[in-house]
Amino acid sequence: MTAAAALLVSDHVDGSVSVLTVPDGTVTGRLTGRHLSEHAGFLALPEGRVACVDERRGELLVLNPFDDELVELTVPVAVPAEHLACDPSGRRLAITTGLGKNIEPWSDLLTVVDLATGEAARVRTRAGEPGVTVLGGGDPLVVVRHRQPGALAVHRFADLLAARPGCPTVTPDMVLPLPDDGHGDAQDPHSGRVFAATSEGVHPARRRADELAAEAVIPWKSPARGWYLRLDTHRRALWSTLRGGHPDPLRWPDWTNQAWRHDLVTGRTHLTDLGPGLVFRLALARDHTAFTRIHPDGDELVLLCADDTLRHVPLPAMDGAPSRGGTPWEGVQRRAVAASPGSDWVAVTRGGHGEVHIFDARTGHEATRLKTSTPLHHGGHAVLRSWNDSTDGDPVGR
Repeated sequence: MTAAAALLVSDHVDGSVSVLTVPDGTVTGRLTGRHLSEHAGFLALPEGRVACVDERRGELLVLNPFDDELVELTVPVAVPAEHLACDPSGRRLAITTGLGKNIEPWSDLLTVVDLATGEAARVRTRAGEPGVTVLGGGDPLVVVRHRQPGALAVHRFADLLAARPGCPTVTPDMVLPLPDDGHGDAQDPHSGRVFAATSEGVHPARRRADELAAEAVIPWKSPARGWYLRLDTHRRALWSTLRGGHPDPLRWPDWTNQAWRHDLVTGRTHLTDLGPGLVFRLALARDHTAFTRIHPDGDELVLLCADDTLRHVPLPAMDGAPSRGGTPWEGVQRRAVAASPGSDWVAVTRGGHGEVHIFDARTGHEATRLKTSTPLHHGGHAVLRSWNDSTDGDPVGR
């Protein structure tokens, strides 16, 4: 039987976080007045905990859904939070800042936090939409992925944490060039490699002492590209969703989507067609990878099994869903998807309706439908944790 798990669901507009047991839906915790960063997402930490950023209060939250006291720690950080990552131990975190609700990049602040001591420091890097990873293997290295001009900028974590007050400007210890359109970051703690997605493919770099050494680009093997990278800790693979077609957002119903999986052991790449429309983030269950596909002709949950078989599960329509003639981003409802490598459950939100559908990935059947206390504007955001489910082996926020 599939083991019980804890589901955290955030409505970042209404400012609430709910913790529910899966599959029965018992509410075990709730926070109000907490507007979490949907872009930075949830970062898995050891022992079932997660980290996230409260955008309104400017705080890093460490949450333990398996404890009676949900909030374990709070630390002030710079916002708006763009990306969130930790070193493989889960102790040292880095948070970059991005656009927030602004059209142009304006903040260049980077925050580093030591969860063991509660120490934190803020420094200035470069304004943009930076990604971040924190490499272990000795003194942790903070690797900031910049755009326009593209680069991987390497800093020693200890130097950043020791920065003087006043948000001083820091200079990286070394820089590796990247194309200007980087978007998507991952780290493989097993090999000490960091990965950045660009239109050219996935750019790996390996830690050597206190530097990074660039390696050969991993091609997409498709005219499309990925905007998102995720490490599969269970099968040691990188995942992305490749989006193709005309880039005009008004033509989103015709966008093509492929599941991209690169095996880090064999070096082989696999592509699977997912159908047209809007597909973005993915979630990893025990033996399945879950995607949601939004389309005017009907939404669905797509389950890709480890044996490469596909199951398409229809989802009920959303009021205020993206429609033909409009964009899939502005003023519309969307869906979040969550899963855990320690279970077969998959959770899918129904934006605007305050509903969460719980599916058994083995059968594709809906086990239960949970109702939250808020509408889950824009689909909200969700993470599913099982105790020691290996999710924390992926040290990048999702």
